[in-house]
Amino acid sequence: MAHTWQEARQASFDCATPIPPGPVPLRTALGRTLAADVTALQDMPHYASSAMDGWAVNGSGPWILAEPGHRLAPHQASPIVTGGLIPPGAKAVLRSESGTMSTDEEGLPVLVLGGAARPGEPRNGQHIRKAGEEAVAGDILIASGTLLNPAHLALAALAGHDSLHVQGKPVVRILLTGSEVVTSGLPAPGKVRDTFGPQLGAVVEMLGGISGGQDKIGDGYDEWLTALEDDAAEEAPADVVITTGGTGRSGTDHLRRAVAELGGRLLIDGIAMRPGHPAVLAELPDGRFILGLPGNPLAAMMALCTVGAPLLAALGHGQLPPVSEVPCGTMIDAEPGRTRLMPFRLLYGMASPAQHAGSGMMRGLAAADGVLVVPPHGIQLGEPVPAFALPWGAPIHAAEPAAAKAKAAPRKTQRKPAASDGPVDWSALLG
Repeated sequence: MAHTWQEARQASFDCATPIPPGPVPLRTALGRTLAADVTALQDMPHYASSAMDGWAVNGSGPWILAEPGHRLAPHQASPIVTGGLIPPGAKAVLRSESGTMSTDEEGLPVLVLGGAARPGEPRNGQHIRKAGEEAVAGDILIASGTLLNPAHLALAALAGHDSLHVQGKPVVRILLTGSEVVTSGLPAPGKVRDTFGPQLGAVVEMLGGISGGQDKIGDGYDEWLTALEDDAAEEAPADVVITTGGTGRSGTDHLRRAVAELGGRLLIDGIAMRPGHPAVLAELPDGRFILGLPGNPLAAMMALCTVGAPLLAALGHGQLPPVSEVPCGTMIDAEPGRTRLMPFRLLYGMASPAQHAGSGMMRGLAAADGVLVVPPHGIQLGEPVPAFALPWGAPIHAAEPAAAKAKAAPRKTQRKPAASDGPVDWSALLG
């Protein structure tokens, strides 16, 4: 028996356990949630360095130039660049604009203060970045639970880390099916354009998954079985395999048969909703989930939001995606036994079902502000109706009841017309 829409959402969330934390390279850690503190592996910076181009000096000038890399004795200097290692014995850095080369009484080259030098320059320690100035070894730089941004990755690299320990996220492989599907140009009669390849991986990422690539197969059963078996043989198999099409009951729909041959079990086999009724969720013995989406694009997206979003949230340490309420801008008739998912537009604060919202269409969804979840008994005009946001859309905020927002308007105090023998001016009563 098919699940109700609410049952399917909850079952998809409850069937999965969060993927354990693990290390990932810095280049792939952006947007991940840190599972362990990032500490400084050594002092930052780990050596004293120059903050300016110029000369490292010991004592007051004039200074005799020493060989680079040697310890500086008093009144000696050595050229240095920004970030350069401060040589032993150096007490400060003289900026290049504050010094100039001259000669002493014997004609030997010496470094002296130039005209741009400031009084007292260089002071002891001036323009030297001390070791450990930013952090000392063991300092916590980024706390566990942080959502990593580019600056965090740069800081981790400065601290000497090549990888970070992050919360698990599901890797999702996409299996595109259908011999009638073409990937470019205008399709001939009997052929259709691929609507999944250009966008499905991106939607998976929006829902918290990691797109693990996509493959295309035809309509043969052996191709289905081989594709699902090949993923298990990968060095890092996907946590979820999403298939497009093949969830119906015809002789060319092979998902259920392939799952059975691989020893899997069906968790959801159809949902009492439209569009997206033939969605399938299965689990294989190796722990992979198979999410079978219908072949029609809008039906597939509704199934992905209903089943895929809760599944990926559970695997990725998330919460069940929220459902809000919006006031309905029209009356929607009952359709017993089936929930209807309708893309909608917000017009004057009311949700009105979008046009061009057939199961094979995408025009209505492309312009939608969200999706209405219309219960089988229908909806009256102005009645609150459940709704959820699209993966790429803004959150839907629950509307306040009209009664809660209504406030008594202050009454205007009207002046009583003054008594007069002439005509009465009633204009004050119309204000």
